[in-house]
This record gives sequence, C-alpha cells and structure tokens, in this order.
Amino acid sequence: MDPVTSGILVILALFVLMAIGTPIAFALGGVALGALVLDRGMSELTYFGETFFSSIASFGFVAIPMFILMGAAVASSPTGRDLYRSLDLWLGRMPGGLAISNIGACSIFAALSGSSPATSAAIGKLGIPEMRKRGYPDGVAAGCIAAGGTLGILIPPSVTMIVYGISTETSIGRLFIAGALPGLMLAGLFMVWTLLACKLAGGYGTPSPLAAAAHQVKQNVEGNLKALVRVVPFLVVVTGILFALYGGVATPSEAAGAGAFLCLALAILVYRMWQAKPLTLIMRDALRESVMIMLIIAAAEIFAFALSSLFITQTVAGAIADLEVNRWVLMGIINLFLLVAGFFLPPVAVIVMTAPILLPIILAANFDPYWFAVVLTINLEIGLITPPVGLNLFIIKGIAPDIELRDILMGSLPYALCMVLGIVLLCFFPGIATWLPDLIMSHS
Repeated sequence: MDPVTSGILVILALFVLMAIGTPIAFALGGVALGALVLDRGMSELTYFGETFFSSIASFGFVAIPMFILMGAAVASSPTGRDLYRSLDLWLGRMPGGLAISNIGACSIFAALSGSSPATSAAIGKLGIPEMRKRGYPDGVAAGCIAAGGTLGILIPPSVTMIVYGISTETSIGRLFIAGALPGLMLAGLFMVWTLLACKLAGGYGTPSPLAAAAHQVKQNVEGNLKALVRVVPFLVVVTGILFALYGGVATPSEAAGAGAFLCLALAILVYRMWQAKPLTLIMRDALRESVMIMLIIAAAEIFAFALSSLFITQTVAGAIADLEVNRWVLMGIINLFLLVAGFFLPPVAVIVMTAPILLPIILAANFDPYWFAVVLTINLEIGLITPPVGLNLFIIKGIAPDIELRDILMGSLPYALCMVLGIVLLCFFPGIATWLPDLIMSHS
C-alpha cells in the first residue's frame, strides 16, 4: 500500500476512535499498534512495550509532573479567589472593568499554574457569576474567561513549551521567555476587544454592594489588599524559577521540583491547608493530569513512529518541502494544518507528533524555531475555544451549566480572531517573540 493511502486510512481510523469517545492516548496507541502489526506482523508486539516506555524514560520529562504539581497546589488553594478580588478592587468599578480584571487574573494565574483548564476553572468559578450578577451578557462573561484561560499554555512556565523543547531539542528556558511578550500581547488584545464589546453593548459594570457605602469601601480595600499580599509569595516563586532557568542556575526539572515544593509549602502555610483532604486532592489532581499527559506523549511517540515506519511522515514532509512557493505561503499552509489539528487533538499530542517533522522544514525556510514555537502554541490555543473539542468551552459549560453552549461559543469566537491577529502581528514583527530571549539569554 502506498504511503498516501496508508496515511488516509490511519487518520480515518484515529478520527473514528476519537468520535466514539476513545481517550486520546488509547486512540493514538491503538491505531499505531494496529498499523505496525498489519505492516510488520505480530512480531512488532515484542517491541511495543519497550518503545512505549523508552519514549518517556527521559529525565527532562520530570519537569512536566513537577510543574503540574506546582499548578495544582496553586489551583486548589484560594489563590485564584484572592487574585480575582485584588484586581476587581482596581478595575471592577469601571464600565467593562470586571471583564478586564478577569482577563488580567487569567494572565497572572496562567503564570502560576501553567495550565489552561486550571486557569479557566479557577477564575471562571468566581468571575462568571459575578459578571452575570452585574449585568454582563452571558457571551461576554463566558468568552473572556474561556479565552483568558488559553494563556496558560503560552505564558511561562508552560507545560506545552516543555514538551516542545524536549521534542525538538531546543532550549526550554528560551522557549519560556519567548512566550512572555506574545502572551502579554494576546492579553492586551483580549482586553481591547472586551472594552469594545462592552461599549457596543452600552457599557457594563455597576459598583458592587460592598462599595456602595463610603464606610464599607475602606473595609473592602483592606480586605482585597490583604488578599493581594497572600498572592505575592506565589508570584515570587514563579519569578525565582524563571530567573534560575535563565541564569543557568538550575535545569528545568530541578527548577520545577523546587517550584512544586515551594508552592505546596506556601499553600499549606499561607492558607493553612493542614488537613489531609485538600492535600490529597492536590496530589490526586496532579497525578491524574500528569498520567494523562505522559500517556499522550508516549502514545503520540508510538503513533509518530508508526507514521515514519509507513513512510507517511517522509512523504508529507517531502511534499511540503517540494512546494515551490514563497516561504510565507509555506508558513500559511503550516498554520492552517496546525489550526485544523488543534480542532481535534490536545496541544501536547499535536506538538509531539508534528514538531519534530515540521522543525526541519521551518529551519530550511529560515524561520526562527523559538518564534515558530510561539506561533504553533497560539494555533493550539485557538483549538481550546473552538469546536469540536474546545476543552475550555466545556469547562465553562461545567462551571455555568445554565449558559447555552452556543452563547459560550459565540462569545469566544471574537477572541479566537484576536489570536489570529496575534499570529499576523508575529509574522510582521517576529521580534515580539525573539527580542526578549536574545536580550536575556545568549544565542544557542
């Protein structure tokens, strides 16, 4: 069977398994195993377990569960509540300000947790009911949280950037810092659209009852300032981790381990989480997400190996490389491919399967690999708020089940267009992603 036909059958089989609800890791692994057995015979079963294990038996992957544990410690503590209250203090009383404060809270919480679902859930549980209570339309309330949550895979530290760095053998420290300014740029674009949407709808945001009386304002300010003080130690830990990485003091795995320990200790000390139940929940959530991601990585590696064995990846890469087109047309094709892949697959799976294949093509076209990592990540962010998978959409639906899924989707789509605009700006001004890494770190 020729590689093109084999590729079509493999992709169709994968989509069928996903459509009937098979977990991503099992769908990838099952299709890969089936393709290898059909191509090479039952003897391939002998090497499946060894290949599956060796694909994740790397010390670099230790950073993933450690950063996830760090994020779980933050997400399971009242940090999100305190962060939300503090930003609402300064922005909540201006028209559209509450939605702006939610995006700001998502941006900061994304840096603390490194997880898009955790960011959407932690800030959404507080922000969506409050926005609806103050008169914001359901679409604006849900859309700004769903979009703000996507920043978790771009603003450092980011688990997806770690996976990209390991898959492509690029510097994780440079990847982290490359995502900082683009992440802030996207947050700014989200805020601009939110203000515009609120203005078009006539303006929203009335003072909360606590701020109505003058004698209560001082008490409200003091309470929110105390909440901000409780958040500061977590921000210091994240800042220290990034400095350790960029300064060459620690490897990503060492920095992640230190960050996980310190955030867990802070959650216990600052919020007095001494009981076994909250600590058990933190460990459970971290273990569950870590196992899921590691299974996806291992299965995606097997899937990529199967595609390579069937000469599918070589055929596709060769076809793309042989396109006699302008390099920006080539980049447009790659962006379209990543966008479609992000509609159906989680970011980690897309990165593991595509980054090693696309990187040589990107380098041959004279694109910066760290700039491309940011562009790839933004494409995958769009997939988090667009159907059919749209993980953040379903998280918001779970938080606010009385909001129609259609309203959540329509409220999120303008933010997806903001991300497309962000990619365009990065194409015109690549220094947004490359200037800060070049300034802080030496060329690698």
